[in-house]
Amino acid sequence: MVRCYVEIVEKLPERRPDPATIEGCAQLKPNNYLLAWHTPFNEKGSGFGAATKAMCIGLRYWKPERLETLIEVSVECGRMTHNHPTGFLGSLCTALFVSFAAQGKPLVQWGRDMLRAVPLAEEYCKKTIRHTAEYQEHWFYFEAKWQFYLEERKISKDSENKAIFPDNYDAEEREKTYRKWSSEGRGGRRGHDAPMIAYDALLAAGNSWTELCHRAMFHGGESAATGTIAGCLFGLLYGLDLVPKGLYQDLEDKEKLEDLGAALYRLSTEEK
Repeated sequence: MVRCYVEIVEKLPERRPDPATIEGCAQLKPNNYLLAWHTPFNEKGSGFGAATKAMCIGLRYWKPERLETLIEVSVECGRMTHNHPTGFLGSLCTALFVSFAAQGKPLVQWGRDMLRAVPLAEEYCKKTIRHTAEYQEHWFYFEAKWQFYLEERKISKDSENKAIFPDNYDAEEREKTYRKWSSEGRGGRRGHDAPMIAYDALLAAGNSWTELCHRAMFHGGESAATGTIAGCLFGLLYGLDLVPKGLYQDLEDKEKLEDLGAALYRLSTEEK
């Protein structure tokens, strides 16, 4: 994975990644197995980049019995480019949401079950990261933000199975809410709120692609990040029949993506 990261950053200059990804890849050592992805803690590595590229991990390790592997791979994949708890826990969050979709788990449970996995990720990090003091300072931010969100939507308890939205939740009100969830006033900028906005959009939109776009893709924050996550999850939940064909029939690298998807499916289902 380290080797692929380094190669792709150099080969695709027209697909310029976010600054944290560039900085993280510069620290990777593909020819040194022992230190390949031992990147230093990055105070600026809390962005959405790790969350937006973790969907394939959830597809690869979607079965409940592979939870431990999903946690390890998503955390390490996230740390390679976003070595900050808010960043790499975003990777874990997105990977888990994809696995929940593949399992057929009710959407309203995803946030709660994701938070239950965060302590497992913390234990893994304590075992594998030598110096965790810097991480501990920032660890609880991700959990606190998500707990606050679930309580706001009245779905933090197992007995609560219907998300509650404000009576007035138009584009202007959503913009205010997304900024409130953010750590810097730009919705979807960080690893905690990019998947949060996508999840919120899925809860509200149901099987309406148009409504999902309004909520996850058309806002003043990092709409490309939130839209990418939401679109992937929508496809897993409802398939492509509800998505306009013009958006995917002539998609760039479509054949390559379909081949990769088939390979992921084969690997994840053949595994015992």
